Amino acid sequence: MNQTDFFKCLSDTTRLDILKLVMVKQNVCVCELTEQLQLSQPKISRHLALLRNLSILLDQRQGQWVYYRLNPNLPEWASKVLDIISKQNDDMLENPHVNASISIHCE
Repeated sequence: MNQTDFFKCLSDTTRLDILKLVMVKQNVCVCELTEQLQLSQPKISRHLALLRNLSILLDQRQGQWVYYRLNPNLPEWASKVLDIISKQNDDMLENPHVNASISIHCE
């Protein structure tokens, strides 16, 4: 992954919101993202595919669900950028809608 592609990826609001949620929960199902972000599953999946193709996120199938998490082998510079973003994530944690739906479990 190069820095240009990484920052282009982060420049999209939806992808940035997805990353913020993944950083809060650490392991997130698509259904949680669609509920939280109030977007369609195909739209979320399209953004997840880009994040996965750049190796920012990893996916893991558990039964019929696919869960996403940050790639632990990101370059150090990318990890530092995401760490800064996660520290600025307070607004997401203080939003009552996030707190209510962040514990949604796919069934």
